Amino acid sequence: MDIRILPDDTLVKMYAEGNNEAFEVLLLRYKNKVFSYIYVIVKNRDLADDFFQETFMRAIMCIKKGQYAESGKFISWITRIAHNLIFDKFRQEKYQKTYSNDENEEVDLLNNSQLCESTIEDRIVKEQVLNDVSHIVKFLPDTQREVVLMRYYDDLSFKEIAEKTNVSINTALGRMRYAIQNMRRIADEKGISLDLN
Repeated sequence: MDIRILPDDTLVKMYAEGNNEAFEVLLLRYKNKVFSYIYVIVKNRDLADDFFQETFMRAIMCIKKGQYAESGKFISWITRIAHNLIFDKFRQEKYQKTYSNDENEEVDLLNNSQLCESTIEDRIVKEQVLNDVSHIVKFLPDTQREVVLMRYYDDLSFKEIAEKTNVSINTALGRMRYAIQNMRRIADEKGISLDLN
């Protein structure tokens, strides 16, 4: 049986029962979306890598403790973990006026049980944001709309986007950056609140 075609909840259950390959499938399935979500917020590739790894470590811990909410979609659940990790860290940095890589600090973040929770309200807000984003994308210039759709809807890497559109990786990244700036501007003009930063 090819487990790559199994639904998320089945893969989570298999992983909870000891099948490590099941989690690898989930990681491959969602790594681009999760990394992109983090990168849009932190705007730094090294920092995004750190948060990405912490997010999946936290997901592993939650699943192993039986704290995965099967009623929700895996991507919404893990995106919420990433969101909480980032904002907890930034909130802590704001109050301490320093950025620390202290191992104890990371353990505290990873053991925050609230990061395993996803409320109905959170899911409704996230769905509304996604609906607003899909509406705003229509107003982008063709080249920017193309890169946003390829990145978020087709799960392509920037290298793959560059190859498909016959441009450099830097050009593809630049188009994404301008697309996000334009989406914020359009959202402001239309009175839509987007969770892009």
